[in-house]
Amino acid sequence: MERLDSQALLRELDTLEQRHQRRQRRTVEYLPDLDHPERVRVDGRELVNFCSNDYLGLRCHPVLIAAASECMRRQGFGAGAAHLITGHCSEHHALEEELAAFTGRERALLFSTGYMANLGVLSALGGRHTLIVADRWSHASLLDAAHLAGARLRRYAHAQPSSAAHVLASHGGARLLVTDGVFSMDGDVAPLRELSTLAVEHGAWLMVDDAHGIGVLGERGGGVLEQARLDARAVPILVGTLGKALGSFGAFIAGDAALIELLIQRARTYIYTTALPPAIAAATRAALRLVQSDAWRRERIRGLVTRFRAGAAALGVPLMASMTPIQPLPVGESARAVALSEALLARGFWVSAIRPPTVPQGSARLRVTLSAAHSESQLDALLEALAEVFA
Repeated sequence: MERLDSQALLRELDTLEQRHQRRQRRTVEYLPDLDHPERVRVDGRELVNFCSNDYLGLRCHPVLIAAASECMRRQGFGAGAAHLITGHCSEHHALEEELAAFTGRERALLFSTGYMANLGVLSALGGRHTLIVADRWSHASLLDAAHLAGARLRRYAHAQPSSAAHVLASHGGARLLVTDGVFSMDGDVAPLRELSTLAVEHGAWLMVDDAHGIGVLGERGGGVLEQARLDARAVPILVGTLGKALGSFGAFIAGDAALIELLIQRARTYIYTTALPPAIAAATRAALRLVQSDAWRRERIRGLVTRFRAGAAALGVPLMASMTPIQPLPVGESARAVALSEALLARGFWVSAIRPPTVPQGSARLRVTLSAAHSESQLDALLEALAEVFA
């Protein structure tokens, strides 16, 4: 925009509209049946939600609700201040210790969102003498964090260790190698074993944002690191979110004691924001226990992924190469993605249309996300609807 005024803003919005890239919020009413968190009401219409990140179906679990309610009775709701003032309560401290144990790290640190966690760690560790080497399809928060840190950002070809090796070999100084664990728009998994080897060879630290893997992948829900059989030495900086598979809210960074202590001193998104409500920490602690005890939830997701992919292939519905709960269906143009999403909505299924700039031009898609809360009959009905709208 050449200038900032209301007319310029309206013209920008009109351009987005013409490109079928203008996003719209829908006001969701969650139904009172806590046994079926996958069902929602939107604009008076009941839908089966196939675009939530509630992978384990824990968002409405009565154990989480009871833990939050009991904590509110004891401690009220808000934290009242930042962690370094009076906001760091016993529930926060206990959750950090439990997350550290769960991830096999010395310490963990809570942040209010995953975006703030990534901004916090890269701004604390980065600077103009630091090189951040990131996967081209890394989450926006990682790329924004690198820019805000004032670091030199170089991006390598998606999931190609040879490209990352070339970038690392071409630049000196302190280096961070950064990637998502599971890529949220494609559902594929980063080649972590190869990246960890590269990081060691080039004297870089590997940082993995496992927002969509924690709780879901691995036999015990340890995420992409457990699946790749890597430990804390291979990946010194691990970021995870609490609002996806754990059904809660917030995020954490896990690492050794020196890293966490430095973040407490320097991560501005930790220092200068109010701590999470203690009740959220209490609910998350309950969710973390369920992640570890309810292995059947991950087994169910694996079964649903297999069923969905087999059914889609049999019906001629296009798929991308993903074995995670994120199942993208390539469409191409934004207008068609929007039309298909609306057609599914009319049939009772909520599936998001993903368009540029979230994905590259010409690669718009539908993004189906599967949850342990979904039934086989719901999945089969979605497949039938997809076959109809893609016909």
